[in-house]
Amino acid sequence: MSLKVAGALTVRILISMMAKAFSIIDAPRGGTGTRLLLLLLGVPLALLRPPTAGAAADVRFNRDIRPILAENCTACHGPDANARKAGLRLDTREGLFENTPKRGPAVVPGAPDKSPLWQRVITTDPDDLMPPPDSHKVLKPEQKDKLRQWILAGAPWEGHWAFIKPERPAVPSVKAGGFPVRNPIDAFVLAKLQAKGLKPAPEADRRTLARRLSLDLTGLPPRPEVVEAFVKDRSPDYYEKLVRRLMDSPAWGEHRARYWLDAARYADTHGLHFDNYREMWPYRDWVIKAFNRNMPFDQFTLEQLAGDLLDNPTIDQQTATGFHRCNMTTNEGGTIDEENQALYANDRVTTTGWVWLGVTLNCAACHDHKFDPFTQRDFYSMEAFFRNTTQPAKDGNAKDSAPSILVPQTAEDAARWAALPGELTSVTNQIAARRNEARPAYEAWLANALPSDLDGDLNLSNLVVHVPLNERLSNGVLVAQGPTPWLPLKGDEEWQAGKLGPALVLKKGATLNLGDAGDFERTNAFSYGAWVRVSKAAGNSGIIARMDVGKDYRGWDLYQSDKKFSVHIVHKWPENAIKVSTKADVIREKTFQHVFVTYDGSGKAKGVRMYIDGVETPLNTDNDALKDSIRTPVPLHVGQRSQGHEFERGRVQDVRVYDRRLSSREVKTLARVVPVRHALTLAADQRTPEQKEAIFDYWITTRDRTYIDLVARHDVLKAERDALRERNPVTHIQQEKKDSVPMAHILFRGQYDKPRDKVIAGPPAVLHPMPAGAPTNRLGLAQWINSPDNPLTARVTVNRFWQEIFGVG
Repeated sequence: MSLKVAGALTVRILISMMAKAFSIIDAPRGGTGTRLLLLLLGVPLALLRPPTAGAAADVRFNRDIRPILAENCTACHGPDANARKAGLRLDTREGLFENTPKRGPAVVPGAPDKSPLWQRVITTDPDDLMPPPDSHKVLKPEQKDKLRQWILAGAPWEGHWAFIKPERPAVPSVKAGGFPVRNPIDAFVLAKLQAKGLKPAPEADRRTLARRLSLDLTGLPPRPEVVEAFVKDRSPDYYEKLVRRLMDSPAWGEHRARYWLDAARYADTHGLHFDNYREMWPYRDWVIKAFNRNMPFDQFTLEQLAGDLLDNPTIDQQTATGFHRCNMTTNEGGTIDEENQALYANDRVTTTGWVWLGVTLNCAACHDHKFDPFTQRDFYSMEAFFRNTTQPAKDGNAKDSAPSILVPQTAEDAARWAALPGELTSVTNQIAARRNEARPAYEAWLANALPSDLDGDLNLSNLVVHVPLNERLSNGVLVAQGPTPWLPLKGDEEWQAGKLGPALVLKKGATLNLGDAGDFERTNAFSYGAWVRVSKAAGNSGIIARMDVGKDYRGWDLYQSDKKFSVHIVHKWPENAIKVSTKADVIREKTFQHVFVTYDGSGKAKGVRMYIDGVETPLNTDNDALKDSIRTPVPLHVGQRSQGHEFERGRVQDVRVYDRRLSSREVKTLARVVPVRHALTLAADQRTPEQKEAIFDYWITTRDRTYIDLVARHDVLKAERDALRERNPVTHIQQEKKDSVPMAHILFRGQYDKPRDKVIAGPPAVLHPMPAGAPTNRLGLAQWINSPDNPLTARVTVNRFWQEIFGVG
């Protein structure tokens, strides 16, 4: 069964699909098939409806009786238990024929006079008449006659035609006359026309045919030279040649894919919340290529529903599962995860039911179906197939929200993308091995290592303030270190364990005044920071600041804003100032963090960068309107601004101020070197395990050439991988959870927060069972849909293609 299927397209597709659907056509894949269907484009649509099975005068239940009961009776005597009257069902075999303790059968085969249904139809008593007068439904005499004939004939029952496997009908024998019968479809159409006393419309002229063919097959008008060649072609297969030419063009797959993508609810955005862009177009291209490659329809189905579950799935097969990633998703923080997951699963059951089965399974999400034989249990058994995927409840507002896969656009990129994981793993293993191999060389270095050995790793140029703050009082005065003198504490002193030895605990009345250091202008580049320990991630306080609160906050600072760090550079707050803050809540309570700020002198918020433990952190711009001077005569403080905003119970060590902008590499080195240098000042038996590992890690990453080269190689491979991700699309796919059984809960009235019975994955009970040996997952579901026992998929799919061409199914 191939994708090049169509009710009106008679090459490659339609024939093989119709063969699967109705078992009335046999044609080789890629054969020319029937020309008639396309010729019929010149016939009025009313004459093109497929003939009804069973043209004989005998009464058939599905053709003649079921429509009467459905129109007039089943609203009160049908599948809706809440609306059912007298406990009587007329839409099932049991309801019509079975004896029950409360009543006999509604129909006695062969005996209308003993059949309550017939007696209630013909009675003149308005209290017993069915349909009741207040229903405003009245059976016509010919409808009553059909009911009587059916009962007399033994009331033969048929299940709903849609749930019965299609059978190959006999091809009608017709007298063709002047109408060419080239294939079985021609015979069926002609037989129907002749039964109605009609004749086929004349074949359209070639220019009209060329236009119709081109529009139907490609969605585009034909090029003039194509029309002229078609008109002048005198070969017997002139028509088939044009069909082949059009179906071999890329526009064929593009046109057919338009309809499929509508059914797949294809979209290039998430659909909810910010409605951000997502790269679903590789799935779109996969659909187009599938049509243009004439992919068999069963494979087309299998890969979209479960391509990720195939053995060693290709990128294309995984991309195909984007069918069920086209649903709307959200990252709205106010939504509830379980509700989102319920909506996603509901959407997938609904879409699968519509696209492959042509049924409204979604009507059974809250209650048993009112009209079709589907229960709520059926709905959630189907939902279980889609509840076992790794997709999170929120999409992160990202174009590549998980699960996703990179889709290389060139053969070279595909080869590198396939090779990179192995190369990265190999280098990673070599790096791990080198850490063990290098231990003897490290121990030899460590035996003679001095703290001063690391001084050369730091660039100390333009360092204007350096206060380690890891020395206790000596004779009541703090020992000054670094080139800038500073003033003693105001009040009592308190020292506790720090990152680099004893650390000063700051509080109101116990902050540091560093004098006239850090007197910068708006146009100066400068950098500053320290090791900082926040006792409580709440409130607002100055950590390092040269800022005059009384003069509209003129100056600059590093500030705690609850769980974030902030930077202010101010002439007059807020109308002439910069403020940036960390995007994330980066502050970790009671933990030393290296916090460093660099500023480029541009007067713009984008000129400010902040680093946490040597890594640049994303910033929000809260204010960006600095135009004038930031100089102020107030001194530089640690633990407060010029007044107030005290850093209560906070600890600060290794305060550094530079009158230049440090590079990101310099900041990273600073965050690493200072703790290692401190650790080397300690005796070996006084170092913690963390300090010992930090010394080794620093040595091997800065002194061991083999290790450095391996890390550099790893970085090059990572950069190549990132570049591949940047220039190739990363599209959404399905991915099954591992070691998890697909299951779901029946939701009371469809409410996500009212789960009831647990059900495992399975198809609706009224339809055929899962194929023998099929797994209980989406792969098994695809096999069930593709099963020859499935009465729905072939009908639904052919009908959809037929409707695309003729406008009516």
